[in-house]
Amino acid sequence: MLRRVRRALSLSLAFVLGVPIAAGLTPGDPEPAVAAGVPAGFTQQVVFSGLTRPTKLVFSPDGRVFVGQKNGIIKVFDGLSDTTGTVFADLRSNVYDFEDLGLIGLALSPSFPADPWVYVSYTYDGLIDGGAPTYHDTCAAVGSCPASSRVSRLRAAGNVMTGTEQVLLHDWCQQIESHSIGDLAFGPDGALYVSAGDGASGTFTDYGQAGNPTNPCGDPPSPVGGAMTPPTAEGGALRSQDLRTPADPTGLSGTVIRVDPATGAALPDNPMADSTDANTRRIVAYGLRNPYRWTFRPGTNEIWAGDVGWRTWEEINRIPNPVAGPVRNYGWPCYEGNIRQNGYRSAGLQLCDSLYSAPAGTVTAPHYTYAHSQVVSTGDGCPTGGSSPTGVAFYPSTGGGYPEAYAGAMFFADYARGCIWAMRAGADGLPNPADIVIFTATAAGPVDLVIGPDNDLYYVDLTGGSVRRFHYSSGNLAPVAAARATPMSGNAPLVVSFDASESTDPDAGDILTYQWDFTGDGTYDATGVTTSHTYDAVGTYNARLRVSDIGGRTDTMTVQIMVGTGAPVPVIDSPTAALHWVVGDRVTYSGHAIDPQEGELPPSALSWQLINRHCTVPDNCHTHVVQDVAGVASGSFLAPDHEYPSHLELTLTATDSGGLTGSTTMRLDPRTVSLTLASEPSGLQLNLNGINLTTPAVRDVIVGATTTISAPDPQAFQTSSYSFSNWSDGGARTHVVTAPATPRTYTATFAGSAGCGDSFGYTCSTLAGLPFVPADQTVLPLAGDEAITEIDLPFPVPFYGQHHTRAWVDVNGRMSFLDPGRSWGVNTPIPTPEPANAAIYPFWDDLVVRADSSIRTAVVGVAPYRQFVVEWRNIGLYGSSSARITFEVVIGENGEITYNYADLNTKGRERGDSATIGIENAAGTVATQFSVNQAVLANGKAIIFTPPEAE
Repeated sequence: MLRRVRRALSLSLAFVLGVPIAAGLTPGDPEPAVAAGVPAGFTQQVVFSGLTRPTKLVFSPDGRVFVGQKNGIIKVFDGLSDTTGTVFADLRSNVYDFEDLGLIGLALSPSFPADPWVYVSYTYDGLIDGGAPTYHDTCAAVGSCPASSRVSRLRAAGNVMTGTEQVLLHDWCQQIESHSIGDLAFGPDGALYVSAGDGASGTFTDYGQAGNPTNPCGDPPSPVGGAMTPPTAEGGALRSQDLRTPADPTGLSGTVIRVDPATGAALPDNPMADSTDANTRRIVAYGLRNPYRWTFRPGTNEIWAGDVGWRTWEEINRIPNPVAGPVRNYGWPCYEGNIRQNGYRSAGLQLCDSLYSAPAGTVTAPHYTYAHSQVVSTGDGCPTGGSSPTGVAFYPSTGGGYPEAYAGAMFFADYARGCIWAMRAGADGLPNPADIVIFTATAAGPVDLVIGPDNDLYYVDLTGGSVRRFHYSSGNLAPVAAARATPMSGNAPLVVSFDASESTDPDAGDILTYQWDFTGDGTYDATGVTTSHTYDAVGTYNARLRVSDIGGRTDTMTVQIMVGTGAPVPVIDSPTAALHWVVGDRVTYSGHAIDPQEGELPPSALSWQLINRHCTVPDNCHTHVVQDVAGVASGSFLAPDHEYPSHLELTLTATDSGGLTGSTTMRLDPRTVSLTLASEPSGLQLNLNGINLTTPAVRDVIVGATTTISAPDPQAFQTSSYSFSNWSDGGARTHVVTAPATPRTYTATFAGSAGCGDSFGYTCSTLAGLPFVPADQTVLPLAGDEAITEIDLPFPVPFYGQHHTRAWVDVNGRMSFLDPGRSWGVNTPIPTPEPANAAIYPFWDDLVVRADSSIRTAVVGVAPYRQFVVEWRNIGLYGSSSARITFEVVIGENGEITYNYADLNTKGRERGDSATIGIENAAGTVATQFSVNQAVLANGKAIIFTPPEAE
């Protein structure tokens, strides 16, 4: 795992929309344009284009193709060669198309079209059982527009909907503009399955405390408008755990449900069909954050879901049999990935605390997790940082046209990274997390993956408005035509230069030829990579490039040239780039456009788009479309509540009577403020919006942003333990602050007591001057990044009441007495119920074995006083080519464990400011944590962990 970002992500909307695609295809044309960056033999092809934020793709058994758009319009295409499509249904008056909300799910009856029902899941523009539209695809007060979601069915008559929408289920109250309703699909049992997110904030630790009124969904223990405070609050993200609070009606947020497709009621064979609560009867899985996309593994009834994470981890979850009980809990928000989520753990919430103390197995671990800082597949070329799994699809085990390596593989997509990987099948047929290969690092805005009837992999491109597929051929592949024209419009006579130099061919070494049809009349007028043509007559011309390879395969691309007219020039009059908004500001905008032929265009020719560029670091961002407004010259929007760094982009597009467009975009940055978190004593842990920080710490946030701060309690630090006393602003241990306009310090005061240890009886102490014991007998076969090896221990090691004869040594400064499954390079506080603990952590950080590094072992002394030494010698710190540290663990036959350090310089990271130091039991429930992310280590200062009774 990689702590530092290895490559920046830039999913700018301008880039996505600028990808050349074939236009005006007619029968007989070659396949659409092919993108680069796919495995040998594959081509990435644009199937449908010109869509408005498509979200879902469904193939009908009769050859038709249905595409759902986020705005509520559903289109149907007669087949893959139909480039126009027909509007099947328009649900815009009911669909709440704002930020991440909208129409998300689309499915057809299993026997469609004989059973002519089309099913949809969408965010409703209003309250449960209320009227729509209520908010008209906007929100007048940030976080104060509670909405709901629907599952409905629409009757098809040919290519159009007939009759009225039949609402099967109207539920899922939410107050934040994200994590709404998810996907829906039919299972192999004929039941309708639906997923939904938690409806909570992705910016701050949300237990229902935000909004005006607060708690608009009336989550326990308060009514609408009541205060929501730890430890009793059950709102916000905690809605995902609502099944565990049977004293109140059960909500459906953060769940997967199984219902009758004709009525929306729970099926009689559901695991909790005997419950008196209607929603409880529907639920087959819960504890999910945002299971946006999922699918069934072919030949089984297993559900595989991509669950979008928050601060650190993304998950692929497996529901082995949704009909068999007990109903599985996947842990959100108390857990993220395999670990306790820092923000909700620190908040002191009863729902999470009771889950942490529950028996092992109460929470189902993900099948696969990847950290935001982690490279999913070595050398995949994908950026790290922002992450979000947004598509899951299984390739057929037999009979597909792809190479055998993909048989039974699970493809999964990440919208933020713009990548698609294949997790190939293991010997048991299940996707194997140890066998993941990159499929493409050039996926444009993927939000859905589907295996088509031709056994090709398709995906939906939200930001670019297209549907694309990956086709494989073992023979000669078609080239990729890429034409550029300069200029593309102007007055006659217009001299246009044409350039095909960006055309490519997937087959290395193929020689390409180029032909140009300047007027689109079917006659090719010139050849060569570059050429030019003078247009003397006024008109619109479709200039076509045809590229041919030596094997006769061809591809074309059309570029529209407009002579005698120029594109309109839009101007944003207000706001200007000088504006620095704060959360909740009402920002007004206005603009105009001048067309060279038509003069000033009317407001009906103008359209606006506001997007939020969500960033993990300033140059690693992905796009959330906030809203679109058409036909006005001015308007306003409310500045959103979001984390920093992020910014807004406002785009004005003008379209003249000839269809020619021009656009201009203005970046709008927020006003920020520095918040300082401090503690008495200094060096303790505090939590800000789900992120653990070691004091003193400074973070920039957007002025007006909702910010949750928590003081984890109790805390162990070096040789003392501490309990929370008070915050300097008088707030509770966990409380919300609205980011002020000027810098401010929030100080948490703790009371301390001497002694470092845990409930099992281990104690810790420090000792200066203890000699470092070199390990010069065996060099372990560990090299590079993310490596682990199993070793035999020279004597049974007593540890938390058990004796161990084997251990697993991790490059990343940890050693486990149980198999952890893989290397772990992202440290966390302990205890934490990661799989296979029983671990010691002399320096758990993101480390790497360089050419001049080694990890070594030795046995010293004689029985019964032997000591086993594991030394990380001259080890590298990931992200630095020069930093080196040396440390060791010395384990005695009596169970005493000593950590020694050498070659540490004065830099914080070498002294432990990004490392966890301690020991932990097998269940991950008891630990002695000496420090976490604190620069407290020193050369020659040993840390000694003594068991309650030395054996």
